[in-house]
Amino acid sequence: MTTRVWDYLAEYEVERRDILDAVETVFDSGQLVLGASVRGFEEEFAAYHGADHCVGVDNGTNALTLGLQALGIGPGDEVITVSNTAAPTVVAIDAAGATPVFVDVRAEDFLMDTDQVAAAITDRTRCLLPVHLYGQCVDMAPLKELADRHGLAVLEDCAQAHGARRGGTLAGTTGDAAAFSFYPTKVLGAYGDGGAVLTSDAAVDRRLRQLRYYGMEERYYTLRTPAHNSRLDEVQAEILRRKLRRLDRYVEGRRAVARRYAEGLAGTSLELPRTTPGNEHVYYVYVVRHPRRDDIIERLRAYDIHLNISYPWPVHTMSGFAHLGYAEGSLPVTERLAGEIFSLPMYPSLPLDLQDKVVHALREVLETL
Repeated sequence: MTTRVWDYLAEYEVERRDILDAVETVFDSGQLVLGASVRGFEEEFAAYHGADHCVGVDNGTNALTLGLQALGIGPGDEVITVSNTAAPTVVAIDAAGATPVFVDVRAEDFLMDTDQVAAAITDRTRCLLPVHLYGQCVDMAPLKELADRHGLAVLEDCAQAHGARRGGTLAGTTGDAAAFSFYPTKVLGAYGDGGAVLTSDAAVDRRLRQLRYYGMEERYYTLRTPAHNSRLDEVQAEILRRKLRRLDRYVEGRRAVARRYAEGLAGTSLELPRTTPGNEHVYYVYVVRHPRRDDIIERLRAYDIHLNISYPWPVHTMSGFAHLGYAEGSLPVTERLAGEIFSLPMYPSLPLDLQDKVVHALREVLETL
């Protein structure tokens, strides 16, 4: 049986009735766009986080773009973030018209090195955009202190951190706003694209609702530009409402898989994930390190195990961002990680026999290197 990093079919078998009932609920409602399901999900997702507002949008990239625009970020502004992230983080900054400025990440947990942020702030800096990566939270305390001191906005990228906590505080509840993706692979995933922005600022909430709907507050009258058609779909919202009730169960399932990997791969030459003190890891992906990463991935194909690299190309090395002028070696930790990290299969419904298959195959491959 082919083993991949992610699969939803086993979970769907268990949840099939509820998912199809969610679809029927929307189809029977008489309203297919911005109806009761979107409103319900927004209220429930905000309540889960203890936030005042949630605005559902069509995907996680636009959650970031609209979040930036709602915070007043645009052309001429700089946004400090990381290059060890999915490209959409930086694509969104570019789409808002701003310029991304990169700091390096920490070798121990792959998260933003907050000690480097102060030196990256210029008179054009307007926003800090930390990425809560792989299921762990960036330490927000020093970023909030810098933001308060310099009058900067903070937008959290929470696409990979649904339900993750640091010091008991949920990801997405510290900054001025937080962007989430509900792409199917996420800890809280839809059956298609979806996203949302959390905020407890009423003015930001109002701007977000205008931005996602052509800049309108009333139908047919545009109040603000730039504006978008970026509405969360009713069907996806209703599915997400049902799945939100199971979010904590999904997280515990991922942690159980992580524990089995940690036990099964202990004592090997793989560098396993470390949970940073104070963090509660949700294991969106289970990222390991090895200097012979490419050999390992290639040899695992003989076992019909196909793994993923998150991410093989740091954003600052991509041709689409060459204009930013980052030379090779400018972010040494990020660049070193890109040649060593890879992800093992990780999802709550991953069968025990497949977990054992991955562990057994990895141990065999590592012994032959």
